[in-house]
Amino acid sequence: MERHEGPPRGKFVTVLAAAVVLATAAGGAVIARYDERPPWGTDIAYEGGYLQAVRIVKWRPLHEGECADMERQGMGGERAVHDPAAWVEGCLDGAAGRPSRNQGIVR
Repeated sequence: MERHEGPPRGKFVTVLAAAVVLATAAGGAVIARYDERPPWGTDIAYEGGYLQAVRIVKWRPLHEGECADMERQGMGGERAVHDPAAWVEGCLDGAAGRPSRNQGIVR
């Protein structure tokens, strides 16, 4: 049986340090690009509005302009912050009984 010691310690530390620097740079670039907003934030906002409207419509109909009023009053929550216009659009689709624009899409 032969003992294998792996790569030299210096080479291992160098590769590990390079990987950490690369991961930190990539993370910094993503944070700088999206500024704490996830890349799929528009989809999150749309689905949040859609689900909110569907839940409300089960109890009572939504009147015209009520989706925009709810968003302005902060009823959209954290999801609406990502993209308020998409939240209202999702709310209108849910209130009208249309299927979500994301149904059947594999992302």
